[in-house]
Amino acid sequence: MDMVAKSFGEDENTVGIHPLKFSLWLIIISIIMMFAAFTSAYIVRRAEGNWLEYDLPNILLINTVLIALSSVTMQLAHNAAAKNNLSMLRMMLFLTFSLGLAFLVGQWSAWGEMVDNNIFFGGETSNPAGSFMYVLTGVHGFHLITGLIYLAAVIVASLKYKVHSKKMLRIQLCTIYWHFLGGLWIYLYIFLRINH
Repeated sequence: MDMVAKSFGEDENTVGIHPLKFSLWLIIISIIMMFAAFTSAYIVRRAEGNWLEYDLPNILLINTVLIALSSVTMQLAHNAAAKNNLSMLRMMLFLTFSLGLAFLVGQWSAWGEMVDNNIFFGGETSNPAGSFMYVLTGVHGFHLITGLIYLAAVIVASLKYKVHSKKMLRIQLCTIYWHFLGGLWIYLYIFLRINH
């Protein structure tokens, strides 16, 4: 068997967790720790004063709906792969990718709205509340871009008939990461609403 194919290990009979799944969980834990640090710093910095409140961009609610829907379509893609429904698999993967792109466009629009309201990142006259908003949404956006890149790779693999009930690892990894990104955003949105 080809070593590359074996490393993507569609061998589901092995005992324990696949090394790539283990690596993904380590990445997820590190991202959780990073955002825990960011949100803790947000609370501490807010208590120090010089904190100018502003209205959160309305599009953030729409983005929350978009990312929740993309999590649903990603799960539907996973389920379709497990049932060898390849046309549904591809359709749901493309829909997930489109919703992910729409989310990023929405985040860019939110940043534009903040700039229009004179809320900038950094600098002597900047609002620390605004700076935290740029950091939280920007770092999440970066991780979403990495998710889209991997999702694109899964789409290409599905077009080559390399994602189906006998080869689930790629889509399992993608689904886990995508659900995590959705859950992380919902946490950030609720955090910003409560602490704003």
